[in-house]
Amino acid sequence: MEFRMERGVLADAVSRAARVLPARSPVPVLGGLLLEADAGRLLVSGLDFEASARVETEAHTVRPGKVLVMGRRLLDICKVLPEGPVECAVEGSRLTVTGDGSRFGLSVLPLDDYPALPSLPEVRGAVDAGEFASAVAQVAVASGRDDTLPTLTGIRLGLDGSTMTLAATDRYRFAVRTLPFKATAPDVTADVVVSARRLAEIARSLGRSGPVDVAVDGGSVGFEHAGTRTTVRLLDGRLPRHDKLFALSDPAVVVLDRARLVEAVKRVSVVADEGSPLQMSFSAGPEGSVLLQAGFEDDVASQRLPTASPGDAEMTVAFNPKYLMDALSSFEDVTVRMELMGPGQRAMITGGDGTGAATHQHLLMSVKPPLL
Repeated sequence: MEFRMERGVLADAVSRAARVLPARSPVPVLGGLLLEADAGRLLVSGLDFEASARVETEAHTVRPGKVLVMGRRLLDICKVLPEGPVECAVEGSRLTVTGDGSRFGLSVLPLDDYPALPSLPEVRGAVDAGEFASAVAQVAVASGRDDTLPTLTGIRLGLDGSTMTLAATDRYRFAVRTLPFKATAPDVTADVVVSARRLAEIARSLGRSGPVDVAVDGGSVGFEHAGTRTTVRLLDGRLPRHDKLFALSDPAVVVLDRARLVEAVKRVSVVADEGSPLQMSFSAGPEGSVLLQAGFEDDVASQRLPTASPGDAEMTVAFNPKYLMDALSSFEDVTVRMELMGPGQRAMITGGDGTGAATHQHLLMSVKPPLL
């Protein structure tokens, strides 16, 4: 096998495929990337027991063939190669990579031991690449980190006609994002749970424009976009539905400047020890404001912010400062709207002033305010 291509193109293909490689594996070949050159194209593939990726790109093929090499080592080489054309060729038991006077040799792995890549499930429709990547990032912050509760480490991916719903929760917060979905048929539905970490990696590997084909079956979900095809196994179980949980009865409402609130939370949280809450005291009326406070005894901090519009919130609530920062940072709107039920109860955060239908919602459980 022998092919030539630009360093940047090769590095991009290798980087995308290497995202699915396991950090450590008892099966050495699963740390490898499969390179297949044929008819003016190069396929770079990787997989482990949970996910697979295949990236197709153009290449000048001198001799068709395929080779399996350690993926992360190849990626390291691609990062340090000089810019310009690169030539890759199998010479005996090595893959040589040369460019602008630099030359590397990689030992090849046995092809016979490499498992076949899983096929793409049935395509159910398409979603915009940029909007999908943004939506995954917005809900992934609420996913759990406890591997003893694997379902909570996932993101619910729901398809219902013209809408895709992404949702995640770790029991203390719940993020939901809806986005337009172009289904292959009007009756397309799906309700599955995908690893949040895997889905975030896939979203980052996709391009930022154009449609992404979404494929789902009983055991896996797949995505295909601009020459990149990925699959990931589904998690067992179902995430709780959010419909009733998100229905707040007569909440107090306040609208705040998001950027100023983020900076205030970041500033005041400096004195908050791990597990220490951040208190928010709201005053209502035309000159409404919120006083942020954190810390105990000697180390305390506070800052007062005006509300962006007259509000009816007249209460004190407290939140885990990291959870609050994660929620606020997941929005891109100029303002955020907070619906408050009271201390120790649910609080809903949405983008904007609430005049339109919310496509991104983040529910937080407040905690008992500390005595400052």
